[in-house]
Amino acid sequence: MTIRVAVVDDQQLVRAGFAMVIDSQPDMAVSWQAGDGQEALGRLSADPVDIVIMDVQMPGLDGIEATRRAIAADPAPRVIVLTTFDIDRYVLDAIAAGASGFLLKDTEPEQLLASIRTVAGGDATLSARSTRRLLDHVRQGLGTGSAPEPALVEDLTAREAEFLRHMALGLNNGELAEGLFVSEATVKTHVGRILAKTGSRDRVQAVLVAFRAGLVTAEDLRG
Repeated sequence: MTIRVAVVDDQQLVRAGFAMVIDSQPDMAVSWQAGDGQEALGRLSADPVDIVIMDVQMPGLDGIEATRRAIAADPAPRVIVLTTFDIDRYVLDAIAAGASGFLLKDTEPEQLLASIRTVAGGDATLSARSTRRLLDHVRQGLGTGSAPEPALVEDLTAREAEFLRHMALGLNNGELAEGLFVSEATVKTHVGRILAKTGSRDRVQAVLVAFRAGLVTAEDLRG
């Protein structure tokens, strides 16, 4: 099934470039483009898509607020925020708004396409650098003396907790299968159960749960 994608950016050449890359793939196509958040919401209402590639800084309604409103739509798309600016606040705000991914505009085309497929499949995509900085921020918010909250993962089996820890360290499904000696089908089953039991929307949310529960630390991600 073709993944329907929308590209939202206030620079026409940027939109055209992304559209060219996306339309070159047999399993995805750009349904429409928009130059700002308000236009995007109007187009989304008339022509729902699976994935929205959303710029952050745009005139009028910015990408963060547009993401928040888009996620509230029915049916709701999944949003990948794409920006030139590698700023902590943008990462945090995008995730809080409900984005399933955050990538910089200097991301290689292959990574962009892989991210679209990952998000369309129900997972989240976040660069390792952004994940580390996100956890740093959460650690600061909790305070250095804050105790772990193991109750957040008390419903997980020991094996599921092991999977969650490795997920939080940034391993994808293939790497999880190889490292934990199981099939990718088994990985998907475990991931689905972990998300359900922890009430996580996607892997990014699961990373935060793992961190708050003490399964992984920001120092582990730097190792």
